Amino acid sequence: MKHNLRLHKPLLTLLFLLSYFAAFTQINTLGQDAQISIITIGPGKQLYDSFGHNAIRVADPSNGKDLAFNYGTFDFNTPNFYIKFAQGKLPYALSVAPYDRFLKNYIAEKRSVKEQILDLTYGEKTTLFEYLLNNAQPSNREYKYDFFFDNCATRIRDVLALNLGSKLSYEKKQYAPDLFSFRELIQQRLHWNSWGSVGIDIALGAVIDRTAKAWEHQFLPDYVFESLNAATITRNNTTTALIKEQTTINSATPWSRGTSFLLSPFFIFLMVAIGIVYTTLKDTKQQKRSRWLDAALFFVTGVVGVLLLLLWFATDHGATSTNYNILWAFPVNLIFCILVSKKSPKKWLGRYLAFLIILLILMGVHWFTGVQVFAPALLPLLIAIGIRYIFIVRLLKKEP
Repeated sequence: MKHNLRLHKPLLTLLFLLSYFAAFTQINTLGQDAQISIITIGPGKQLYDSFGHNAIRVADPSNGKDLAFNYGTFDFNTPNFYIKFAQGKLPYALSVAPYDRFLKNYIAEKRSVKEQILDLTYGEKTTLFEYLLNNAQPSNREYKYDFFFDNCATRIRDVLALNLGSKLSYEKKQYAPDLFSFRELIQQRLHWNSWGSVGIDIALGAVIDRTAKAWEHQFLPDYVFESLNAATITRNNTTTALIKEQTTINSATPWSRGTSFLLSPFFIFLMVAIGIVYTTLKDTKQQKRSRWLDAALFFVTGVVGVLLLLLWFATDHGATSTNYNILWAFPVNLIFCILVSKKSPKKWLGRYLAFLIILLILMGVHWFTGVQVFAPALLPLLIAIGIRYIFIVRLLKKEP
């Protein structure tokens, strides 16, 4: 028995190697009937799904392959996951999964799915497929995510541009006839009076208020979809449409983004503003100061300001820099919240409050001139804060 095993060991090794290389060859080659397409997923229910998603599908019936290449994945088990996410250091990665499993996930979430089959030669398909396989290797798969400049949509745009080169061109006037700022592009997909919209407008700075180029509009999946419909490919002086066929795999009713008005940011901030103004009017009549209110305003605006500074200077999020929301959420207020709560504060506190009023005026100038667009739902609160600051200044001047 041992003798037979010794005789067959070289043969078994040879058969194993042959089967391995056969399987490897099958994985890394495409049949002549293979198709490569771009999948566009519609918005989902959650805020982070509001902008849709893109992936690349490689369907190869001859070799029994149907794969989804997804640049929008990350690992929840990453060490210090939440810290890295907050700092903008969380690595995203290209994952490869069976297409049917990929599709079922989005159908279950009741999201639309559209497919655009690319009109490529066999050589172009092979080149693109080999690039994706190499990009999916453990040493290559991760990348530093950026919502505007390096995400699941821009990666697909760049993969096509890199592998098709000068043969690929876009008719920009077709897919981006009107150019918008990055903030406008985001807010077109969110209701202005939603907490998600307000949070984004507070957290993101003036850098996203510049007009995006047509090419840069493709950070959004639906612009990738439209750009592909406007794309052409030129071979041997013959230009044809890049998309050979377009189908809707799953239709879905768009998720409602509406918020109950009574729970909406504008209504909540309006109620808070009315409370501030009412208390201020009552204090004016009684010639006294509700110190708890002033301490609360300083504390809240100070905390928000510190968070904005951290997003600006302590993270890798490029979109959170140059944020002029600190003109109303001034970080130093956090230091002075105890001082302003005293019955007889220092006289120079009046000058500090006058400085805060000037900052609010500067914020209005920035808003009016388009340097930075702020959340409209904040307007009642900002007006009420300004009124309160003016009241405190005038009252402190009267105190001996």
